Amino acid sequence: MTDQEIQMRKFVEQFKKNGKKILILLFVLIAIFTSLKTVGPEEEGIVLFLGKYNRTLQPGLNYIVPFGLERMYKIPVQRQLKQEFGFRTVQAGVRSQYAKDAYRDESLMLTGDLNLADVEWVVQYRIVDSYKYLFRVRDAEDALHDMSEAAMRKIVGDRTVNEVLTVGRQEVASSVEVLLQRMCDEYENGIRIDQVVLQDVNPPDPVKPSFNAVNEAQQERETLINRAESEYNRVIPRARGEALETIQLAEAYALNRVNIATGEADRFTSLYDAYVRAPDITKKRLYYETMERILPKLGNKVIVDEKGNNVLPLLNLDNIRQTQ
Repeated sequence: MTDQEIQMRKFVEQFKKNGKKILILLFVLIAIFTSLKTVGPEEEGIVLFLGKYNRTLQPGLNYIVPFGLERMYKIPVQRQLKQEFGFRTVQAGVRSQYAKDAYRDESLMLTGDLNLADVEWVVQYRIVDSYKYLFRVRDAEDALHDMSEAAMRKIVGDRTVNEVLTVGRQEVASSVEVLLQRMCDEYENGIRIDQVVLQDVNPPDPVKPSFNAVNEAQQERETLINRAESEYNRVIPRARGEALETIQLAEAYALNRVNIATGEADRFTSLYDAYVRAPDITKKRLYYETMERILPKLGNKVIVDEKGNNVLPLLNLDNIRQTQ
């Protein structure tokens, strides 16, 4: 008998002695490995007993029945998930890399005016009900993908290509979000839609140059319209202000003339009433008032009597004559 045969026989005899212990230890290890499960902080554990829903486990270390009698599925209920349409992110980072060529069928769709648009979008969602997510819909991820594509095609199909490519992008995203959430509620898939984002919207590559030319023409038209409106807003208010100023000056002048005329008329009426009551006194008063206004404007004054014979002694005519 060789040495190898002797060693093999010893090994067999040793295994027969300790075989039960090894089997028990192996059984215990398998039981521990298949019964202890860890649920992450952003997850819930859905436990199935013989293929039927049994309970929901919270984050932490949990125990299930070993040897495959119970199975646990981890559902990321606290994490925001996303699905991409028309492209896939190959490498995320400061300069993310995307793959698009293999997903053109998802993004190419028909608009309401029978034009084609290449629409790329992202659906951000959360799982809010683990039970519904697993058991109400078969393969909820694929079902959500199909519902998202159907909702986007429906909304885009109700709008023109210009609305989808330009001013109506935000409205399209909001409408898809509402419609998609309504569909999720009807299917009871346990998903809540957080946001629908239009990543990029372009015309198909064959018609892109023509579409860009049309866009440039439209932008130039808008620029000219805005420039004209700016000039209009600059000139018209100034002209209106000048017209209003002229009107107000005319009204002020008219009011001033009317007030002066009214005052003169009132003064004349008052004077006439005084004259009617005392004609002589009024005449003398008018004479004195008139002379009071005229005399200060005259130069040298000579006062004579009524007949013009004598000069009042108040004046020195000789001195006046010499000065002249």
